[in-house]
Amino acid sequence: MATTTVPEFFRQFPMRQVRAADLDAALGDGAAPLDILFLWGHDCPNCDVAKRAILAAAARFRWPEVRWLHGNVYEEPELGTRFGLHGVPAFIVFAGTRKLGRISPWPGSDAFVEAIERQIAQHAA
Repeated sequence: MATTTVPEFFRQFPMRQVRAADLDAALGDGAAPLDILFLWGHDCPNCDVAKRAILAAAARFRWPEVRWLHGNVYEEPELGTRFGLHGVPAFIVFAGTRKLGRISPWPGSDAFVEAIERQIAQHAA
């Protein structure tokens, strides 16, 4: 696997950071048809696996219809509580403020891309 440094992840694959208090406003701002909220934690080995996979093929994870958001559930446990998380990483997919689904744990690049592209197609229909 590539030797990409995961601490640089959010500079290499930009995502808007959201706090628990701002999440609904961010989701409701209409900036994109779909939002993916990446919930993660510092020093989480499974989160690092997902980050490395995304960086290894970043173009596969960029869609014009999708905006990426992220929140660190170790710093903001309210995010984990709100979505009933039992572990991270977790990816929550939204259309506006409506939750469409959750992907957790990291299923691998192919399965992740397939699930998101299915949501894009369903949302466009």
